[in-house]
Amino acid sequence: MRGGGEKNQRKQADGGGISAAAPLRALLAPPTEALGYELVHVEYAPERGKNVLRIYIDAPGGIRVDDCEAVSRQLSALLDVEAPPALSGAYELEVSSPGLDRPLVAPEHFRRHTGKRARITLNAPRDDGRRRYTGTLLEADEERVVLLVDDAAKCELTYAEMRMARLEPALNAPRGQRA
Repeated sequence: MRGGGEKNQRKQADGGGISAAAPLRALLAPPTEALGYELVHVEYAPERGKNVLRIYIDAPGGIRVDDCEAVSRQLSALLDVEAPPALSGAYELEVSSPGLDRPLVAPEHFRRHTGKRARITLNAPRDDGRRRYTGTLLEADEERVVLLVDDAAKCELTYAEMRMARLEPALNAPRGQRA
């Protein structure tokens, strides 16, 4: 396989972080969706001395190992033929489910999980010095989310100022009510 990238920097294709992986998302979304899966997130990063291209997929019934294998085979074949310039050296392809602490990277992800708890980290601290927020997603539109933070204050955060957002798993919730 091929890969490349700057050391110690994570490239994310879906908002937040470095947008150099956006061509990867454009290349990988159509074949992933053709197989019946949602391409949730694409991440390209050096990790433990090697480059890793990590793809997160989802489907209404959830993701099993055989789903990851099918997508991995399809994308591996595609990348062997049409790898973008960002993948210029060796890399490892990983395909997985987004997990309980799934990344929230598009407005529809935030809307889908309204009412659930999320952790959001900003690119830079706000005027009050705060950079990390945890709370309940109250609403989301195309530009911003409203979060009821743990100190009971409502906070509006734009996608442009977000570095990373993930669901906060409800590990003690009854089965069927987890994040």
